[in-house]
Amino acid sequence: MSRLANRGVNRGVSRPLNRAVGRVLRVLLAVCLLTLVPGCTSDTPDPLVVLGPWTGEEGKAFEAALNRLDDGTGRTYTYEGTRSLRETLVSQLEADAPPDVAILNSIGELTEYARRDELKPLVEETAERAYPPWAPTLLVDGRRRTYWVPLKVDLKSLVWSKEGTSSDDPAWCVGLASQATSGWPGTDWIEDILLHQAGPAVYEEWATSRLSWLDPAVRQAWTTWAKLLGDRSPESIERSLTTSYEGVPGPGGPRGLLDSPGFDCTYEHQSAFIRYLYASEDVRVEPSARFLGGRAEFRDAYEVAGDMAAVFSDDPAAQELVERLSSPAGRKRWQSEADPGVRPLFPNTAGLPPAVPANPVEQEIDDLLNSRARTLCFDASDVMPPELRDAFHRAVLEFFRDPSKQHLDSLLRQLETVRVQVDEESADGRSFRPPEVICASSGG
Repeated sequence: MSRLANRGVNRGVSRPLNRAVGRVLRVLLAVCLLTLVPGCTSDTPDPLVVLGPWTGEEGKAFEAALNRLDDGTGRTYTYEGTRSLRETLVSQLEADAPPDVAILNSIGELTEYARRDELKPLVEETAERAYPPWAPTLLVDGRRRTYWVPLKVDLKSLVWSKEGTSSDDPAWCVGLASQATSGWPGTDWIEDILLHQAGPAVYEEWATSRLSWLDPAVRQAWTTWAKLLGDRSPESIERSLTTSYEGVPGPGGPRGLLDSPGFDCTYEHQSAFIRYLYASEDVRVEPSARFLGGRAEFRDAYEVAGDMAAVFSDDPAAQELVERLSSPAGRKRWQSEADPGVRPLFPNTAGLPPAVPANPVEQEIDDLLNSRARTLCFDASDVMPPELRDAFHRAVLEFFRDPSKQHLDSLLRQLETVRVQVDEESADGRSFRPPEVICASSGG
């Protein structure tokens, strides 16, 4: 019986029915083995399973590109897209039924899996595409190896507004809800502020847990965010805490915070992916630096994120799949399958000629990522160990509700305690070092 059937990935079937189907399949398999019924055996290998974060139109485009792969081996591929990526992967690992390939946006989680020997080092041809800052190497048992490669990237350090909006006194849109990861839009704020106020070197030390949360530069980033948000009513605070970062749903789905009723705001600090919601020509995007009270020498530094592919299977075909997905031909195939509004973003190191922008917003984002940015730093919370990242998310939610100095002091002490504990618990006798370099010049 295939691994896919064992894991019951058909989400449209209830668990009791899945168990019943499983029992039937096991009986049929037993009959095949015992009686050698003609047609029961097959040399066709099981599908390779890819677990990833993309759903909706993004998921359809990636799945279509996956289905068009032609490697001459007869292998087929099954894509599982979920918004609960970490929870799904953890449960599959606990059941000893991991996907062949998983696509994650957290370097911290990937580092955790590599430490546990659950990841397989990438083959050399694929590792050559692991350009910084998205895929730093890890030192494991005395050998420096590459364990993941970016398939799709994202540019942060952006501010969105409607054309003609005055920037004299910005009113900020904030939506912090995101199911199990609520709070991350606030961590993006603090990370971006620290990057532009303290610079890439300090940012890198903090993101990789080599700088105390009690450092004045860290505290200043939090207090700057509170000052930028200004005075807010209890109703406004509660609305931001309970509203998705995608905004209030409309007839056609999420419509973005700038277009959401109840939000009297003019500017939004958000990543490039939000362009999927703001496809109209009356929306503009610009670098966030001028809003953050940073220093002039750090204006060309940008925070970035990415979706990285990692191999969890011993099957050589899983390595071949990641090699093909990360190749220029694989990226071009994916790009051609996606509608202009959800086309994946690649840096100029991806081996592709520049794509024709779908609109001025996409052109601006492409120019910032591939031409005007001088330094790119990976999302700090996504670099942190999962326990520290989750504590950061929770602290942001608490601080948003109560930004008083006394409360901030308490939150930063709690985060520093978590940082020290995680660092002590992760120290073991193995020769393992997490990444320390998560900033790089644009273009690698």
